[in-house]
Amino acid sequence: MSFAIRNLSVLSYAQGFTLWHYKGGAGQLTDIAADGFFDAAGDMLAPGDMLMISAADGGRILCVATAGKNVRTAPLS
Repeated sequence: MSFAIRNLSVLSYAQGFTLWHYKGGAGQLTDIAADGFFDAAGDMLAPGDMLMISAADGGRILCVATAGKNVRTAPLS
């Protein structure tokens, strides 16, 4: 499944931090968490933002490690 901007929404924003939700539908967590999946939204994301992911095989919270043209995410430790 590819990224769909309509499935990305802001849950909360404060002091330069944004908490996002992405509804993955039939997508799998490993695909959604892969580097580059959120590249199309790279201009909206910032390092340190968090993404709550709902996917066909469960949920996960990711942290945006790098934004811009090459978005990388990392799981919370």
